[in-house]
Amino acid sequence: MLFNSLQFAVFLPIVFVVYWLLRRWYRWQNLFVLAASYYFYACWDPRFLLLIVFTSAASYASGLAIDRMRGGAGRWVMWANVVVNLSILGVFKYYDFFVQSFADLFLGGRADGLLLHLILPVGISFYTFQALSYSIDVYRRTVEPTRDAVAFFAYVSFFPQLVAGPIERASSLLPQFQRSRHFDYSLAVDGLRQMLWGFFKKMIIADTCAVYVDMVFGNPEGFSPSVRLLAAVLFSLQIYGDFSGYSDIAIGCSKLFGITLRRNFNLPYFSRDIAEFWRRWHISLTSWFRDYVYIPLGGSRVSRWRVVLNTFIIFLLSGLWHGANWTFVVWGAYHALLFLPLILLGKNRSHIDTVAAGRRLPNIKEVGQMLLTFLLATVGWIIFRSESIDFAFNYIGSLFRGRFFAPSAVNFDTAEFSVLWIALPLLVAEEWMSRGRDHGFARLPRWRWLRWLLYSFIIFIIVAFMQTNETPFIYFQF
Repeated sequence: MLFNSLQFAVFLPIVFVVYWLLRRWYRWQNLFVLAASYYFYACWDPRFLLLIVFTSAASYASGLAIDRMRGGAGRWVMWANVVVNLSILGVFKYYDFFVQSFADLFLGGRADGLLLHLILPVGISFYTFQALSYSIDVYRRTVEPTRDAVAFFAYVSFFPQLVAGPIERASSLLPQFQRSRHFDYSLAVDGLRQMLWGFFKKMIIADTCAVYVDMVFGNPEGFSPSVRLLAAVLFSLQIYGDFSGYSDIAIGCSKLFGITLRRNFNLPYFSRDIAEFWRRWHISLTSWFRDYVYIPLGGSRVSRWRVVLNTFIIFLLSGLWHGANWTFVVWGAYHALLFLPLILLGKNRSHIDTVAAGRRLPNIKEVGQMLLTFLLATVGWIIFRSESIDFAFNYIGSLFRGRFFAPSAVNFDTAEFSVLWIALPLLVAEEWMSRGRDHGFARLPRWRWLRWLLYSFIIFIIVAFMQTNETPFIYFQF
């Protein structure tokens, strides 16, 4: 079920009403949320519900076993749960990839009879990592194991963030299912506002950019270098609008049910270097790898070259997490290389504050830093978007071949594209003014009539210019 679908527009109000009718009995609320979440997921393919149930049951049981055993035996239980669940993820997501890669190297590409051709269950990377963090935290004694199975299963499968995050931790989300929840009008209004902003980013920014990105990336040689560069920039905007839009919808939707989720994006394109970019992009995944891989490897407490090695490990794993293609691994390596000079110079923590804090506008130096970081990220997104490594390097090379402003077959005068001339300045202005706040639509005019005028304007743009077909979110494939 897609957020940007008629089915979800019917599903959400029904779940909202029944949920709050059960407000006096939070355990029944949890059971209802669990059923609604399973239905939400089953709308894609009900067969894969078995995987969520198994992952939830294995992690729940491992938490209880770790608590009873502790010590060395508890560690074996924790690792058994990690290995089993990562093996499931590996088979569905990576088996064919590694078998085909092996065949390409040693068997002349012939892998007939060895490939499984399994369908990738939507959201498997997200809910697997969320469940694993629980058993690891129980072993570390940073989280108490729960005996409330319904609350735990709801924690793993909570429908707003089930298929594309944020990847929640048991320490913050699970306790919210273990206590009574009361309707908070101001929180719900803020949630609706955040959802509206998320729909705007997805259905106007991302989906409009996607039309031209797909056209140019589908046949880059048919376009001039300037159009190829524009398509790369538009993809940077597309993936941000798509993924951060999903996160805003998920977080805002959760607020309707009295549940708060962690922030997953913090205006990453206002970053002044690549280290700040990664502190602001897909925050839940970055922090997951930091806490469960980087720090156990020694983090930054080891020698400078060991820190470099740990950084490369994290980025290569992060790239592979995104998909079974060598382009994602190269994309991760590319970002690790961008990190290298910052680490060697000890400047990877230079920008931990909000850009232009206390000022309305950035200075010239900050503008230059943000533009450079955006450009570097855009080069990475070309690799990310490409179907193969050869395609990626050919595309990057094609930016410097031929007449830069040669005539192009792309028509940028359509009403569909022209909406970006309104939407993009609105996006940048609103998010710049809201920096330092919880989300990009948090700061609004104090006059009610002006706020409603802004709401109406955004709704009008969405209704008037949205794509007629339901477009899935990019990160559903991960």
